[in-house]
Amino acid sequence: MILYHGSFTEVRKPDISYSRDTLDFGKGFYVTPIYEQAKKWSLRFKRKKGKSVISWYELDEKKLRHEARIKEFSSYSEEWLDYIITCRGGMNTGQYDIIIGGVANDKVFDTIELFFDGLIDKNMAIQRLKYEKPNLQYCICSQEILDKYLIYQKSEVL
Repeated sequence: MILYHGSFTEVRKPDISYSRDTLDFGKGFYVTPIYEQAKKWSLRFKRKKGKSVISWYELDEKKLRHEARIKEFSSYSEEWLDYIITCRGGMNTGQYDIIIGGVANDKVFDTIELFFDGLIDKNMAIQRLKYEKPNLQYCICSQEILDKYLIYQKSEVL
């Protein structure tokens, strides 16, 4: 499987220590199987840093599934929302090597903010999220798994 990482620089050897704790799935290296999504992420950097780069990786998902602790969210759900809230609050449990699921993009985050502010309840938030097309992100939380299974292929400057 090919995965992409959008940034302002080429990332040949990902290092989790550069990640922030309060991202969707907590501290980790984030990639996506959706090229257009990585392109969108990298173009955000171009506005701020003047450069936009997409790094490509190969991931042997079959081998990985036998050796890694994986949490996968197949849709926006109450469980997904609870996990995002926990991680964005800086309280990631660290019990998984990889977390796979939808991105809390701007539209999704607006719903989450309404929930945080007490303007809608959890059921209403889930109902609103059902209509959002999930993007997909992989958060690789283990440096050991990252080093062993995510193989750099090339980079592309946009």
